[in-house]
Amino acid sequence: MNTDGPHVSVLGREVVEVLAPRAGETMVDGTFGAGGYTRALLAAGEAFVYGIDRDPTAVARGQALETEHEGRFAMIHGCFGDMQGLLAERGIDAVDGVALDLGVSSMQLDQAERGFSFREDGPLDMRMGGQGRSAADLVNETEEAALADLIYDFGEERASRRIARFIVKAREAGPITRTAALAEIVARAMGPAAARDRIHPATRTFQALRIAVNDELGELDRGLAAAERLLRPGGRLAVVSFHSLEDRAVKRFLAARSGTSGGPSRHAPVRAGGRAPSFELLFRGAAKPTEQEIRINARARSARLRAARRTAAPAWPGEEGGRS
Repeated sequence: MNTDGPHVSVLGREVVEVLAPRAGETMVDGTFGAGGYTRALLAAGEAFVYGIDRDPTAVARGQALETEHEGRFAMIHGCFGDMQGLLAERGIDAVDGVALDLGVSSMQLDQAERGFSFREDGPLDMRMGGQGRSAADLVNETEEAALADLIYDFGEERASRRIARFIVKAREAGPITRTAALAEIVARAMGPAAARDRIHPATRTFQALRIAVNDELGELDRGLAAAERLLRPGGRLAVVSFHSLEDRAVKRFLAARSGTSGGPSRHAPVRAGGRAPSFELLFRGAAKPTEQEIRINARARSARLRAARRTAAPAWPGEEGGRS
């Protein structure tokens, strides 16, 4: 998740320390956004950096950065889950570092016209790449039970069935097309008690719709597996997440791939089933922002960094992600 102005990404120093770019190496910033990690990586060493983003606005920003760092940076329009194919088109079949900064960026949240935020009225869109079904399509076309499941599964919202019922009732009077209108409907469904909570009543519902619209968990699965295939032995992976669904997926992926998710001994060279660990964890658990960083950027509060180093073992088969 990103901030505006002279851009410094959440946990940026820690991510650069994990990736430790060196001359002759190739780094991938799979979620370019406002370019915070890319700029930090370029400043930290003489590595070549590829930026990837599906958002056309971010791509335009990255293309401008290419002129500042000619010969050391290239911007690619696409999804990080497709990074292996995107890099293969440029003759790259292995890299030394991959950074992923998951979820929606501050830049996107702060643009009301993108429809990500319930704090500013805008069209109910939420599409990071501008293609496919919008949040308005989901809200107005999804059957009530399926809508409730979506809000529960992707938003971890316990009041999902009540919220879905209120949405379906409201759309009988006409399509729900604005973020403010949806936020008001969710607030009514949650009742006055929810207004006293620390977070806005619509937070989890908006999160659920955004994840569904952009297939964020599927993209994460594909991206983790692609990074596993691309990273050379000794290559580093750094993933920053901002909510429990993302972090849980990353944690499970790395636990499985590092052989720390169970079994007779995590030190055994080959895991049950004959699969050797493809990653080794760089530290146990997740690194968190300092209190100083949280004071500067309140959105950093929920950030978690998990990191691992690629072993020489073959990548595991399939496109299995953190929920496998």
